[in-house]
Amino acid sequence: MSLPVDGRQSPGALALQRGVMRHLAVLGQTGIPEFCLASGRRADIAALDAKGEIAIIEIKSSVADFRADLKWPDYRIYCDRLYFAVAPDFPLEILPDDTGILVGDAFGAETLRPAPLHPLPAATRKALLIRFARAASGRLARLYDPDLTGLPDI
Repeated sequence: MSLPVDGRQSPGALALQRGVMRHLAVLGQTGIPEFCLASGRRADIAALDAKGEIAIIEIKSSVADFRADLKWPDYRIYCDRLYFAVAPDFPLEILPDDTGILVGDAFGAETLRPAPLHPLPAATRKALLIRFARAASGRLARLYDPDLTGLPDI
């Protein structure tokens, strides 16, 4: 069983997504790729740790991808920590100093710089945790029954 591929990501971004998801699992975190935020934007990966902290990981497959993306600052209000995930040959000096950095490939990733903590307000955290749980359980339900209808796409 597997979920359908979204289709918007390049092969390089998909490989990096896989490696970051593996890295998160090693850290004891769960991740959801293409997580829809209340704003309607989609975070490349939203991750949840055992304490209930939420991280958003923005995957950048190239310098052009990073320079063309003007939406990533909007993600900060939806997470406790904001990371960029990039390939080993990405020029790290162009990434913002106030974000974490993950470097990886299809087989794993490494945290080169931890993201600073920006604690979410309690009401925002609660809303995000509910959205995260509904997205995860909905995706799991669709794995069991691909023809399932009526679930929200969050």
